[in-house]
Amino acid sequence: MTQTYALLLRGINVSGHRKVPMPELRSVLEGLGHRDVRTYLQSGNAVFTTDSAATQDALTAEIEDAIESRFGFRVDCLVRDADYLAAVAEACPFPAAELEGKQLHAFYLSGPTDPERFAAIDQEAYAPEAFALGDRVLYLYVPEGLGRSRLGDVLTRPSTVKGLVVTARNWNTVVKLVEMTRGD
Repeated sequence: MTQTYALLLRGINVSGHRKVPMPELRSVLEGLGHRDVRTYLQSGNAVFTTDSAATQDALTAEIEDAIESRFGFRVDCLVRDADYLAAVAEACPFPAAELEGKQLHAFYLSGPTDPERFAAIDQEAYAPEAFALGDRVLYLYVPEGLGRSRLGDVLTRPSTVKGLVVTARNWNTVVKLVEMTRGD
């Protein structure tokens, strides 16, 4: 059965470091037998279709290995299917349609969003910024943008997200990846 996935790479093409050119990323994915490969922006977003019966975790490991082989460094990745991405967008507890893309972010996580991890964070101390937990996603509302967010820094401290791969996308990218995985 053919399945469409989004690939989310973490921490590439930042300030000239860990360069992964998108044409080369497409080539890596095609070399693994994936089809209809498209990339979005330079920050590590790709969409592909595959007939592979592999799990999302197995696809992730295969892609991480292929990227390391091609570029000489390891890149944390997440692979998520179209249904999951659509469910994340639909479940957003913030009024996404009323906000600018830079004000709302989805932090995709490699594992469950255990509320105990985040229980010690006093949201009121960071108001009007706010966060909410979803299915392997953390929603973050930052009225002044992520670059000025104090709460975003607290949420992604190594002590808080230890053992998880976490990669953030602004809401414009969230919506675009939903569209791309649906074939829009």
